[in-house]
Amino acid sequence: MVNITINGRQYTADEGKTILDACRAHGIRIPTLCYLEGVSEEAACSLCVVEVTGARTLVRSCVTKVTEGMDIKTATERVRQARTVVLELILANHPKDCLACYRNQNCELQSLAQELGIDSIRYPKIRKQDYDLDTSSPSIIRDANKCILCGRCIATCSKIQTVDAIQFSGRGLQSKVSTFMDAGLGKVACINCGQCVLICPTGALIERSAIKAVWKDIADPKKFVVVQTAPAIRAAIGEEFGLPEGVAVTGKMAAALRKLGFDKVFDTQFTADLTIIEEGSEFIDRVKNGGVLPMITSCSPGWIKFSEIFFPEILAHLSTCKSPQQMFGAVAKTYYAQKMGIDPRDMVVVSIMPCTAKKFEAGRPEMDSAFAYWREKMHLRGEESFPDVDYVLTTRETGRMITEAGIDFAALESEGYDDPLGKSTGAATLFGATGGVMEAALRSAYFYLTGQELPSLEFSPIRGLAGIKEATVNVAGMDVKVAVASGLGNARKLMEDVRDKKSPYHFIEIMACPGGCIGGGGQPIPTDTRLRTKRMEALYAEDQHLPQRRSHENSDVKALYDDFLKTPNGHLSHDLLHTQYRQRVY
Repeated sequence: MVNITINGRQYTADEGKTILDACRAHGIRIPTLCYLEGVSEEAACSLCVVEVTGARTLVRSCVTKVTEGMDIKTATERVRQARTVVLELILANHPKDCLACYRNQNCELQSLAQELGIDSIRYPKIRKQDYDLDTSSPSIIRDANKCILCGRCIATCSKIQTVDAIQFSGRGLQSKVSTFMDAGLGKVACINCGQCVLICPTGALIERSAIKAVWKDIADPKKFVVVQTAPAIRAAIGEEFGLPEGVAVTGKMAAALRKLGFDKVFDTQFTADLTIIEEGSEFIDRVKNGGVLPMITSCSPGWIKFSEIFFPEILAHLSTCKSPQQMFGAVAKTYYAQKMGIDPRDMVVVSIMPCTAKKFEAGRPEMDSAFAYWREKMHLRGEESFPDVDYVLTTRETGRMITEAGIDFAALESEGYDDPLGKSTGAATLFGATGGVMEAALRSAYFYLTGQELPSLEFSPIRGLAGIKEATVNVAGMDVKVAVASGLGNARKLMEDVRDKKSPYHFIEIMACPGGCIGGGGQPIPTDTRLRTKRMEALYAEDQHLPQRRSHENSDVKALYDDFLKTPNGHLSHDLLHTQYRQRVY
């Protein structure tokens, strides 16, 4: 520990910590813009400057370490003027469309201008060039005009996800964040995870919105519009309306969606249970019949695209199961449409997901298995294919729609999901957190292999936010070694061993986003470690309180097999619920 003085008061701080860390530890706020703890610490913006006695110039607190006897002043006239000048220079080049900006009232730049008392900008615009919107990606829109060159997106893409889809280009006034050869996000090795959107302080990176298209179909009397909600949504969407963090608002969410005008409100957790049965059966088949191991989960579309680009050698290890989102679309437009007498061409499936990569996944050309199912039955030869999932809305987009409709979310009474695609178990709820798919799979795999239920359903070694977790579970006399990774930098470490045939595991779960879907690129902003933890706890709590906690106990999924699919991993299941992946070259 070292002794320091901050604004005339004595404190102690850990040796080796920065001034910024020391001040935050003692509840003293220093404004930052480019700084992102553990990720982006480049001292690019200079907003965090402080005065240190004996130093000739102001110092940047995010990179300056505390020393014994250091005397720090965080809000002198000199410091406040310097911060004001920095922020005014940034604002001089920034578009003045705040009222129409997607990030209005949730913009760090806007908040800092208010905090620092900026009521006018004394400097002219010095950047002469205006940039076109990058709309090449199915998931993310990039507006370089709103970029303040903080570098947080670059650091996240490089250090956390190890994708390196974006980088600085140009010099001086020509500097900008760009892709290789300025091709656009949709034409480079971007995996659509949206982690860059979560940490962008302005509206330079936003999701590609499907709100207008969804409103249009809801208003069309010829369309039968159904909606599915991912597990992670219930633990986060309340934040959009100022409700307490870490509380699942499942019933309020279902009520709000019904008020928006959806014809049926279903739950992606139904097909999460279905995924466990298909994936568990696939894993058992591989174990018993010498299939490719380790088997790796395939629920996260960002992870799937990452593997197709960076690790094509391991594609045989991926489970052939589609994600719960895509399974739902296929089941809704076949089994449910047939059951209700609805023409599948008139059915619109809307997904509410915590993930921007789900927008990309829904548009993959192979995700039209319902069309393939009906092609012969309805003589659809020559007709244009229809997708299994028509639109994907993020948590944020859904919050905007509820607000647009004038719905008082906090005041809503809880409502349930519609049958038969709305019933789920606690195991399905866990899909929203890293380790949850593995935990759900083990609960059912144990039953299928032993005929008995697990004595304890909680797998604490694979819970929590650690980037890589592992466990060994004895199942029917066999030690099954499992691993869980979230964040693609962590996935890369495991995949290098799989590629080099050094992996000791039988089963691996990968989620593209840190913390899993609770930290997805479509979740409320901000999303940080504290919020990920609270959202995860909300999902664990809901699992604890549901009457059924194992996927194979879902009676409506059993009915789906009895009435339609017949058997897990059977012929029809493979046609509708499974797929293959391919190498991608950019």
